[in-house]
Amino acid sequence: MKKYFLFIGALGMLLLNSCLVSKKVVYLNDMKIDSAYKTVLAPPIRIQKNDRLSILISSKNPELAAPFNPDGGVYNLSEKGTVAAASSFSEKGYLVDQLGNIEFPVLGTLNIEGMTLDGLKDLIRDKLINQKLVNSPIVKIELLNLKVMMMGEVNAVGVLSVPDSKITLLEAINRSGGLTRNATLEEISVIREENGVRKMYVNNIQKADIFNSPTYYLQQNDIVYVKPKSAVLSTREESTWRYIGLSTGMIGLVVGIIAISKR
Repeated sequence: MKKYFLFIGALGMLLLNSCLVSKKVVYLNDMKIDSAYKTVLAPPIRIQKNDRLSILISSKNPELAAPFNPDGGVYNLSEKGTVAAASSFSEKGYLVDQLGNIEFPVLGTLNIEGMTLDGLKDLIRDKLINQKLVNSPIVKIELLNLKVMMMGEVNAVGVLSVPDSKITLLEAINRSGGLTRNATLEEISVIREENGVRKMYVNNIQKADIFNSPTYYLQQNDIVYVKPKSAVLSTREESTWRYIGLSTGMIGLVVGIIAISKR
C-alpha cells in the first residue's frame, strides 16, 4: 500500500513539474566551440513577377540622365562631383508585370524576369552607352518589396518586409518572435518558387549545416512554415489542462508526503 502511495506521489510531482517548467528551444545544438565553419555567400536575388524595382540613372551631365528618371528627377551633387538622381519615384518603382517585363523610359519594354539586379544594371548601362544616350551612366537598382511569409509555430505569424533586401532564415524566425514550444525544430520548411514551379526545402535549425542550406538566405516571396509537434490547443483548452495537471500534481504531492510521514 505504501508503495502505491509513493507511486502516486511521484507521479503527482512529475505532473506538477510539467506544468511549471517549459521546454527550451536550442538552436545550432551541434556547433563546437572554437571550431571553424565555412561561410556561404548569399546568392544573388533574381527578379520575379510582381517585384517592384527602383531604377535611377545618374550622370555627370544631369540633362542627359533626366529623360530616364521620372519627372526629370531631382539631383544631388556628391563630394566627388557626381550628379545623382534622387527622385521620389523610388518609393513606387517599376512593377514587373506577368510577362516579366517593365516599361523603361526611352528604352521601352525590357524583359527582365530571372535576371539578377547586377545583370539588369549591366543591361541598362550597356543600352544607354551603345545607343549613345548617356556617356558613363551610373545605374542604381534596388528591390523595394522583398517580403517573406511566416507561418506555423512562430510567435508572430505574418508577412515580414525586408527593407535592405537581405535576410536569413534565423533572422526571420527571430523577427517573428521566435519559435513556440510546439515547434518541430528539425522540420522548418521553406517553400520557394523557382523557374515557374514551387519547391519545398526542409531545414533543421539544431544542426550547424543549416548554414549550407540553399534556403538559409531567404528570397522574395519565400514561405517559411514551422511544423507543429502536435495539434495546437485553444487558449481555453490549454488553461483547463494546465489546471487539471496542477491540481493532480498537488494532490499527488500531498498523498506522497502523507505516505512518507506514516512510514
